[in-house]
Amino acid sequence: MKILLVGCNGQLGWELQRTLPYFGELLSVDFPEIDLSNADSVQSVVTSFKPHVVINAAAYTDVDRAESQPELCMKVNCDGPKFLAEACDQNQSVLVHYSTDYVFSGETDRPYREDDQPGPVSVYAESKLRGEQAIQATFDRFLILRTAWMYSLRASSFLTKVLSWSEKSAEISVVDDQISNPTWARAMAEMTTLMLARLESQAWPASLMGIYHLAGDGYTSRYEWAKAIIEIANQHQVKVNPAKSEDFHTPARRPRFSALDCSKFYQAFDLRLPSWQACLRLSMKK
Repeated sequence: MKILLVGCNGQLGWELQRTLPYFGELLSVDFPEIDLSNADSVQSVVTSFKPHVVINAAAYTDVDRAESQPELCMKVNCDGPKFLAEACDQNQSVLVHYSTDYVFSGETDRPYREDDQPGPVSVYAESKLRGEQAIQATFDRFLILRTAWMYSLRASSFLTKVLSWSEKSAEISVVDDQISNPTWARAMAEMTTLMLARLESQAWPASLMGIYHLAGDGYTSRYEWAKAIIEIANQHQVKVNPAKSEDFHTPARRPRFSALDCSKFYQAFDLRLPSWQACLRLSMKK
């Protein structure tokens, strides 16, 4: 099997480069080898390699900066997936694309299911939803994996920010009114590879194509997550204080409760990510 990985230099892409070679022949690309804002560039890469599967781990992920760079954000997160879907359709490839819990408004009291109505509240969130819609409007050989609160020690993430804050201050304040599923990038990459193996063994059934939620098992607030990070890091001298979203003036709004219900993925593939607490401990193990 030939796999094209787009966005290999990102947080998730870096991990996928280490899991996917066990499954097939892998070509990893990123900008400038492929320009997601340019249909010809995307078509050229896909046509020349002729992959069975294209995995799109590339995205514009700076939620706040997107408010002042909406055109660039839309080109990467909306036009890019559309161009990839068109190239995959012509090449008869399967497209695996990652989306986000941020496509939901956060105005709920239970984890979101795949058939819940989206309600993006930021430019970034709107761009990711439009990317999903562009893929769905193009063809049906796709898997869209909505995930949440991706992190790792390798790249800038909430985990690395909390560790940095704890080294500079004896007290940090973290919002307790934003809730979702912390998801370790390495676990997500491993689960993607296992999913592909299941699909390959079943000859890529059309019935398993579609949108799935896949994130760390369980959900928590950023405040509780930060406390867990500090505890595992043995930074017991650092006090973590609860705060509210209104205490921090950011350009983009965040959904308050965007936890994802991943039962559809579990039922389809008989696979489950470990608890977010277990993954956090593993990610910080030295």
